[in-house]
Amino acid sequence: MKAQRFRAKTAALLGFACMGVIFATIALPGASGPGPQLIQAAELARLLQEPAGVRPLIIQVGFRTLYEQAHIPGSEYIGPASEARGRQELHNRVQALPRNRFIVLYCGCCPWSHCPNVRPAYQELREMGFRNVQVLYIANNFGADWVDKGYPVSKGN
Repeated sequence: MKAQRFRAKTAALLGFACMGVIFATIALPGASGPGPQLIQAAELARLLQEPAGVRPLIIQVGFRTLYEQAHIPGSEYIGPASEARGRQELHNRVQALPRNRFIVLYCGCCPWSHCPNVRPAYQELREMGFRNVQVLYIANNFGADWVDKGYPVSKGN
């Protein structure tokens, strides 16, 4: 039985890989239950080319200085989700949205697995009932994993 599930999961992952879309679900440190589904930078950059109705709501849950230096075009700055004020801003921003809305969270201060802001933002959205939430996979930081790779950026507010 375990072998069959393993083969089924492997086949599903290979199917995604063949389509050029690779997602992963990895638990965040200190989180209970399954972690967020990750979206790769290349996939998110591709989604930025889609019509407005298809693109996800992209929310930067990190520090203002990082957002002002460079951010994903069309993303919204909410504030550090490691602070109560940032979580409240996030809550207020999404409160009226349908719970199936596609939302992508990112910070970029450091590797996503060590980020003080991603986990609280993700948990806030899950507690509100959002189920189509993904976290941008940032292995190092936003500069190295987005800007330096030539993905589109905006600067300033």
